[in-house]
Amino acid sequence: MAEAEEQESGSLEESTDESEEEESEEEPKLKYERLSNGVTEILQKGAASCMTVHDKFLALGTHYGKVYLLDVQGNITQKFDVSPVKINQISLDESGEHMGVCSEDGKVQVFGLYSGEEFHETFDCPIKIIAVHPHFVRSSCKQFVTGGKKLLLFERSWMNRWKSSVLHEGEGNIRNVKWRGHLIAWANNMGVKIFDISSKQRITNVPRDDISLRPDMYPCSLCWKDSVTLIIGWGTSVKICSVKERHASEMRDLPSRYVEIVSQFETEFYISGLAPLCDQLVVLSYVKEVSEKSEREYCARPRLDIIQPLSETCEEISSDALTVRGFQENECRDYHLESSEGESLFYIVSPRDVVVAKERDQDDHIDWLLEKKKYEEALMAAEISQKNIKRHKILDIGLAYINHLVEKGEYDTAARKCQKILGKNATLWEYEVYKFKEIGQLKAISPYLPRGDPVLKPLIYEMILHEFLESDYEGFATLIREWPGDLYNNSVIVQAVRDHLKKDSQNKTLLKTLAELYTYDKNYGNALEIYLTLRHKDVFQLIHKHNLFSSIKDKIVLLMDFDSEKAVDMLLDNEDKISAESQSNTGHYLVTGSLCERQAACMQKKEVTSQERKRGSRSCTSIKKVVEELEDRPELQHVYLHKLFKRDHHKGQRYHEKQISLYAEYDRPNLLPFLRDSTHCPLEKALEICQQRNFVEETVYLLSRMGNSRSALKMIMEELHDVDKAIEFAKEQDDGELWEDLILYSIDKPPFITGLLNNIGTHVDPILLIHRIKEGMEIPNLRDSLVKILQDYNLQILLREGCKKILVADSLSLLKKMHRTQMKGVLVDEENICESCLSPILPSDAAKPFSVVVFHCRHMFHKECLPVPSMNSPAQYCNICSAKNRGPGSAILEMKK
Repeated sequence: MAEAEEQESGSLEESTDESEEEESEEEPKLKYERLSNGVTEILQKGAASCMTVHDKFLALGTHYGKVYLLDVQGNITQKFDVSPVKINQISLDESGEHMGVCSEDGKVQVFGLYSGEEFHETFDCPIKIIAVHPHFVRSSCKQFVTGGKKLLLFERSWMNRWKSSVLHEGEGNIRNVKWRGHLIAWANNMGVKIFDISSKQRITNVPRDDISLRPDMYPCSLCWKDSVTLIIGWGTSVKICSVKERHASEMRDLPSRYVEIVSQFETEFYISGLAPLCDQLVVLSYVKEVSEKSEREYCARPRLDIIQPLSETCEEISSDALTVRGFQENECRDYHLESSEGESLFYIVSPRDVVVAKERDQDDHIDWLLEKKKYEEALMAAEISQKNIKRHKILDIGLAYINHLVEKGEYDTAARKCQKILGKNATLWEYEVYKFKEIGQLKAISPYLPRGDPVLKPLIYEMILHEFLESDYEGFATLIREWPGDLYNNSVIVQAVRDHLKKDSQNKTLLKTLAELYTYDKNYGNALEIYLTLRHKDVFQLIHKHNLFSSIKDKIVLLMDFDSEKAVDMLLDNEDKISAESQSNTGHYLVTGSLCERQAACMQKKEVTSQERKRGSRSCTSIKKVVEELEDRPELQHVYLHKLFKRDHHKGQRYHEKQISLYAEYDRPNLLPFLRDSTHCPLEKALEICQQRNFVEETVYLLSRMGNSRSALKMIMEELHDVDKAIEFAKEQDDGELWEDLILYSIDKPPFITGLLNNIGTHVDPILLIHRIKEGMEIPNLRDSLVKILQDYNLQILLREGCKKILVADSLSLLKKMHRTQMKGVLVDEENICESCLSPILPSDAAKPFSVVVFHCRHMFHKECLPVPSMNSPAQYCNICSAKNRGPGSAILEMKK
């Protein structure tokens, strides 16, 4: 159970119970506050005997016969001297305009707080209770009840006179009464009765359970939850009664309403008061405990419990022990529980103290969480209910949370929370950074510093970078990569890194970081040099990104050593950027209106040609520069020239002679393809090198290319001993003398003869070879070779016949097509013109004789416009088509003659 300790400026009376309960981790449901101001003054002079609560004010009665009206803060607004003895009860109507008071000396007063109407009566016995009609302000509801030895109902008649009637008597003193709507509930020594004022009928009697308890010492507690639900607490028993309408068929002589007990259960302690809280109950309990030392009973602190009623039992929601003044001397009858329905306020009244209990709001919830050091939950609760909290600020809770985490040594968590809590407040960020510096934990907060919005002072970032530089090079490098370069003074950090490199000049992490700093500072030359020294993978990206091609002229060897493939691709892709920069002399021509379009196009073409020549010149300059740089590294020189040749066979033509040696030395498999594709390498030089190195295939190719096919064939036969290659070579050359040399060389070599027989049939008459074979020579697979020769011959015959058939069929088809075309008529009208004189083909006067020649090509001429046929060629031909058939350029040659 949680102990609710109420603090006040004045001293609180200490409990005689020296043992204190340990605080529970469960949050209390209610908060407590001692009603002070005027109440303190009243209770210093007297003792409270009763109190009633209205939404707007309080009414407090004392043992000395005085009634005080108080505001909700406890300030006295009015005072009434009612009697010299104890005030037993005060009753207010719902409007708060009328009040009823009864006292121990039998006096009863009902009067208006703001009107002159008043009722005074003094009885011959103490009046214990009074209750005015809830709607007493209405003229039709001028009723109230009083209770002493009997329960009396007072009603004002139409002549403004009060008349009384006895509702109940004979069962001892009336101890309590509650009026709700048309129902009056009261308790006497025997039990609880309910009376229906509208039907003038008593509808139920609920007997008390424990008759051993004195009803004056343990009085009954009553409260209406709503207009039909009555809650009864007596001793340790609680009953919840529901007033229901009786069905018409069950009426007979019974009341129209009846009561059903919907819940009944026992509590641990004696009940001093009850009040509803939604579907739960607030119970004020009187507690007696036994002392462990003396084994005597004593009065303990009263308890205020919130319980959830069930049908036959209850569930405890919360329980608080209250330290009220003088609780050691109080009895069960001295405590009262009053409630304000509108605001869920509960007033615990004792003779020397009044304590107010109210439901805890979100601010109280956050207070409790902060008290229990549950800062994260407090922060979350504040964020969810930020519109409802009044006493707390999210930022203050967040800062307290950060401080708490720092005190616990959870520096990383504290730094991470700064992002959410500090947000965009640069001042608070800087303050927290200095706080982390004081405890030596700058590294913890570094990953979470803002980098864009807001931006802190450069000194903050520099301070953290220096911290890492002194103790963690890798962490320093990470921050440099992640932080934008404009957050700090780059030159300051560069100088600091250089100072550290003086102590450790080969530290790769520092060198790489320095290169990145140089890049931020646009000092790309120094950055590139460091990257090349470190052989860093980002070197090519740096060159491309920042266009550093003009800076790598003297670093080509380093680039090639690092990654020759990427380096060569970059050099070839950016030849014009690597070459020396020259002024762009692009010509600009002004074409006036009088300049013809052809002249303008010609000038533009010349300009484009000029630009292409300049680009070609820059390209040659770049290639020359690279080759010169690689002069001492021929293996790298070969890689560059080889890729250059693959891209363009003509760009590096001046180096083709050099490439022969480079291929021979470093890349023989690509030498022969190079010799075949290159049209600029000197064949004599290449032949010399290949003969020196005994490169047979390359020598054979060079000899054949130089026209010395017989020597090439001889080398194939004598050096390679490869008849298939020799035959293939002879086929490529298609030279009869070569075939003759091949046959002569092979005639005494049976394997060679077999190869020739298998392949010679389509190029040379096999009979020439067969006649030269010596008798008795064993030739492998001779039969199969002869069969193949015959098959090849048959195949040739079939191919010839097939081609002949196709040719005849195509010729016949074309002839028919030509015949059909020539049989078609040709339309000649006024729109046609003579192709020679360009005048209309038909005369304007159709009566005149005329002669027109129309050729099959559809060209038309006046007969007189055609040349006269000669004796050698009497046929006439179309001048236009005849000129085309003479071939391109023939007409130009004639014109020149």
